[in-house]
Amino acid sequence: MESPAERPARSGDASPADSTVTSDTIPISHLARAAYCPRQYYYAERDGDHGPPRDVAAVRDLAFEYEANRTATDEELRRLPIAVSPGRYRSNLASLAERDDYDRLAAPAVREAFLRGRDCHGVAHKVLGLGGETGRADGHRGAEERNGSDGRDDAAPPTPTVVSPGDPPPQGVWEPQRVRAVAVAKALAWEREREIPRALVEYPAHGVVRSVRLTTRNRGAYRRTLWTVRSMRGVPSRIREESKCDACDYRTTCGTKTRSLKTLLGLG
Repeated sequence: MESPAERPARSGDASPADSTVTSDTIPISHLARAAYCPRQYYYAERDGDHGPPRDVAAVRDLAFEYEANRTATDEELRRLPIAVSPGRYRSNLASLAERDDYDRLAAPAVREAFLRGRDCHGVAHKVLGLGGETGRADGHRGAEERNGSDGRDDAAPPTPTVVSPGDPPPQGVWEPQRVRAVAVAKALAWEREREIPRALVEYPAHGVVRSVRLTTRNRGAYRRTLWTVRSMRGVPSRIREESKCDACDYRTTCGTKTRSLKTLLGLG
């Protein structure tokens, strides 16, 4: 079950470049929203309501301040939009600093990278291990689609990251961020013409970073969401997990709270 704090409706996952209309590719932030609730995505698309709230930028900035905040005082940390106590936050950052990729996480060479894949386009908030390089020009086919080549080279593959302003689950990542992580990895793979085996999801308000590998399960969630968006022709069916509705801006007009007794009994 996804946390209400992770709802794409007001999670700040969208970026201006994410909503750019690019051929027939789909904005990556739209996929995250559809993964949370197809019906919510439908209303947001209908109303043109894909922009992030104002307070998201301040939370996202925390992902670029890990090193400074490791030694910040309680008073300094309380002025920041963190979601845990100052002591817990410093402890989480201390654990984060033990990662092999911490230096690149704390001071990434590539920030806010716009990626254009075969099926989707959008922003990777960081790309680790890419240096100052830029993606291939538009129109090149990606590693996953080239016959007889997996696009590997001698260097370790770069790792894209997605910065989420919400709360992490006890383990792993919420499905909208999982779908988004796969999407940015596949878009980067398409541009770099090589396999990208994983992406990271950062929860900077907690000082927590989680890995999303491109497993069969995670790729399947991405493909199902892509199919849902592309095949949508009208208002999607209501979701069963109505706990998501409490945090949704469309809850008063969506109709999820007005099911008939016949429907609730599974007879409709």
